[in-house]
Amino acid sequence: MSIVKLNNQAVKDATAFGSISSLGSMTFIKKLTASSSATLSFVDGSDGVVLDDTYKEYVFTFNNIHPATDTAQFSFNMSIDTGSNYNVTKTTTYFRGFHSEDNSTASLAYQTGDDLAQSTNFQVLTGFLGNGNDESSSGTLHLFNPSSTTFVKNFIARNNEYIFNNSTRDSLVAGYGNTTSAVDAIQFKMSSGNIDAGDICLYGIA
Repeated sequence: MSIVKLNNQAVKDATAFGSISSLGSMTFIKKLTASSSATLSFVDGSDGVVLDDTYKEYVFTFNNIHPATDTAQFSFNMSIDTGSNYNVTKTTTYFRGFHSEDNSTASLAYQTGDDLAQSTNFQVLTGFLGNGNDESSSGTLHLFNPSSTTFVKNFIARNNEYIFNNSTRDSLVAGYGNTTSAVDAIQFKMSSGNIDAGDICLYGIA
């Protein structure tokens, strides 16, 4: 059995691990709460939103996103013109794990219908959400260095959803916005109907 050591001491013998301040900090920026909302948009410089070179990484958290329409898909897109258009070209991947409440079905599979290949479409984050009173989706989206004018805009998302057929689905989405222009706005919406309830919070990672 190997023993993890810190400064040549076994972890069990260490009395302190020092400051973790060098690991960075998470700063709350903005919270948007849905109420039969067609879209929720975070636009740099608007209503207290910061989405610029202040931070190299931004994190969006989704809490109990609930659709008005059964089997709707929750999605997002990026803008390079302060929200005038949400149409950044993207190439992405999409995996999901699935398990039904009655234990009749379980799977792990690539979702060929939900990835994008140089498309300006909205990227699906969660699929086929149920609109029952207790059904929702929660998760995160990480966007890296959106203000860069050198590199593409990488992102990683992970969400769990209670879908329409009484099952849990763990969705993992990653890809990049294929632009070297600064991304300065992000919009979220359902594939059909409104975002009936739930909130999205934006954080900056120092």
